[in-house]
Amino acid sequence: MFSPLVYCLINIPGIGGAMDLVSNPDKTKVIVVMEHCSKNGKPKILRKCSLPLTGARTVSTIITELAVFEVDRAAGEMELTDVAEGVTVDEVRAKTGGDFKVRSNLGSF
Repeated sequence: MFSPLVYCLINIPGIGGAMDLVSNPDKTKVIVVMEHCSKNGKPKILRKCSLPLTGARTVSTIITELAVFEVDRAAGEMELTDVAEGVTVDEVRAKTGGDFKVRSNLGSF
């Protein structure tokens, strides 16, 4: 649910490096570093992706400027593990397009 990877390239034929990275998610750790929201403020972490997937249930960790999530690929769930200094869990919830658990010993960065 929460761990697809979308890698969009325009006008470049063939399989790219992202496909190679996600081909065996049980043997690799895929860490996505991205902006939490789009330029117009919409969440980029979504429950369901509307773009073609590079790999389904392949991402292990998502890091944004607001938060860090660990992804349980098998269960399709995310756990908020860290938030940026000055950011609240409520702010992360409002800017995330789906549900997530919050680690009991939430860290900060």
